[in-house]
Amino acid sequence: MEKSYIFEYLDENDFRKRERSVRKYNMLAYKKLTFEYYPKMRSGCFLGEKVAEDKKAKTESYELKLPTDSLFAKVHGEIKVHYTVYLEKKVILLTNITPEGILDEGHRAELSTYKGVMISKSHPEKDMFKINLLNMLNK
Repeated sequence: MEKSYIFEYLDENDFRKRERSVRKYNMLAYKKLTFEYYPKMRSGCFLGEKVAEDKKAKTESYELKLPTDSLFAKVHGEIKVHYTVYLEKKVILLTNITPEGILDEGHRAELSTYKGVMISKSHPEKDMFKINLLNMLNK
């Protein structure tokens, strides 16, 4: 059997906080990540869009988009997992989950929703304005 890749973290605490926030507010994305994407990545099938490659260091960097509600994506941005693969060492370095702001805020405190979309506590008026604007544009 081919040796599988192992996961390491750039900052495990921050990454796990954002991962728990994804689990809390977007269960579908978390299930896909945990039960479908992570096993494929461990087996050597790198998912997502390759954003950088360093032939000298033999690394490849990827951004993996997770399933996200379209309104959430328009207000806060797509949920993406950023990772770097070290091909010789058989290591996948999980670096970040974005959008950081709303995910970190969701970990610290319970977020409220407006018309089915999470709104931040730091700038709720801005988020509600974006949601109302997008709803008006869709009518």
